[in-house]
Amino acid sequence: FWVPLQNPPLLCGTRLETIPAETPYLWPAPADVARWAPRLPPAPLRVGLVWRGNPRHDNDAERSLPGLATLAPLWQVPGVAFVSLQKWAGEEEGQRPPTGQPLVHLGSAIEDFADSAAILAQLDLLISVDTAGCHLAGALDRPCWVLLPAYRVDWRWLRGRADTPWYPRTRLFRQARRGDWAGVVDQVRQALLDWRQGR
Repeated sequence: FWVPLQNPPLLCGTRLETIPAETPYLWPAPADVARWAPRLPPAPLRVGLVWRGNPRHDNDAERSLPGLATLAPLWQVPGVAFVSLQKWAGEEEGQRPPTGQPLVHLGSAIEDFADSAAILAQLDLLISVDTAGCHLAGALDRPCWVLLPAYRVDWRWLRGRADTPWYPRTRLFRQARRGDWAGVVDQVRQALLDWRQGR
């Protein structure tokens, strides 16, 4: 027998309420965690950032932020150290962030998903566009906030929801209209401020 990869849920009768969402189902290697620990900034809260996806993705122009500067309102939240996990596209922005954007850039040193997992395990939160990092955070059961475009959003994020049945600790922030990243980032800034105050 053979079956297309996306058909087993249909054949098994899976519904939203029965999607297996037991996390974590991936764990970083303790040696990797120890190796990355000295490179992370000391702070009450450490927040990872990924602002661009693979430019070869057919919807990358919609799902990626125009640049790191789009996230500038987040720097207004006190007591947060930001860590760049940005790799390849946009990586140079992480290496040389604009003045006033405090950022520890680790993306250039990341060699594989094992490195990313070891870093994510030591962060309090990941804020990411819809790319591999947010799925890895979900698999590790790390808190993650995903910034989603209004146009051609990936089917896995469903519609009209701020949560996802795949990852219990993931929160979704959606554009109200196409191209409006400023509105999304302002929502994230307020949520981050509330989260910081709550902790």
